[in-house]
Amino acid sequence: MKICIANDHRGVQRKKQLVKFLEKQGYEVINLGTDSTESTDYPIYAFKLGKIVANKEADFGILLCRTGIGMSIAANKVKGIRCAKVNTIEEAKLTRIDNNSNVIAIKYNISLLKSKKLLKTFIETETSMDERHVRRRNLIDNYND
Repeated sequence: MKICIANDHRGVQRKKQLVKFLEKQGYEVINLGTDSTESTDYPIYAFKLGKIVANKEADFGILLCRTGIGMSIAANKVKGIRCAKVNTIEEAKLTRIDNNSNVIAIKYNISLLKSKKLLKTFIETETSMDERHVRRRNLIDNYND
């Protein structure tokens, strides 16, 4: 399984730790984020990651920035991306079960242990095929205003 990870300047250190964790878990990791702490524009990295996940060159994406909010907004601009800004283990689980999210955004300064738990939960949780969840996902996919 391939996991794509991207970050802005604030997420550099946490990304390095999470890449090691993911590789140790046996995942192939595509690192798109900056490796510099010099200020950069987070949407650039969210768009790059979004394109790779949407094109199925990676199974999942992980975004890191100060809050995770900006990255999630930017990633969701990419057709085929379902990015959730996640704070809790429950949210990481439910966004996979209910929404079939393929990208998560997390803030860079939560603990390493919690970050690992969020990623593990997100990656390992299967998407529900219950009719109500499929119907709701289809409503989102087919929205055209």
